Amino acid sequence: MPSSIAPGGTVDPVIDAVLRASRALVAVAARSLAGMAEDVTLPQYRALVVLAARGPQGVGPLAAALGVAPSTATRMVDRLVKKSLVRRRTSPRDRRQVVLALTPAGRRLIEEVTERRRAEIARVVATIPPERRDRLVESLSAFADGAGEVPDQDWAAGWEL
Repeated sequence: MPSSIAPGGTVDPVIDAVLRASRALVAVAARSLAGMAEDVTLPQYRALVVLAARGPQGVGPLAAALGVAPSTATRMVDRLVKKSLVRRRTSPRDRRQVVLALTPAGRRLIEEVTERRRAEIARVVATIPPERRDRLVESLSAFADGAGEVPDQDWAAGWEL
């Protein structure tokens, strides 16, 4: 694979390292979803995670969080509703608006996938020398913060409509 070229024609080792790590993490994410009865794609799973982390919301905010067009988010939500992982409800504040939320099955799926992902990541982390793990935590936390990710412990424990 070609290296990331920074301005001035130099290879950017930070970008290369993050790209390499992201490939590994995408593989872990894909494996953690493999074999799920609901047959959820990575983009659909990401939508479920956004709803878990940020609570009930409309299609517009969900689309913005996913970086997709509202029509794409609507089609994705349609599929998740058919799989009984997301439900639509009329907003109690404005009956013209629809609010999306996880169903109990959607929340269970996230918990199961997260458990599988944690187990696989734990196996990878166990191969890293203990003296290098603190730097890993610091670096990955900074990266996640820079990307706007919500810490797991801040996820809504039981958003309901």
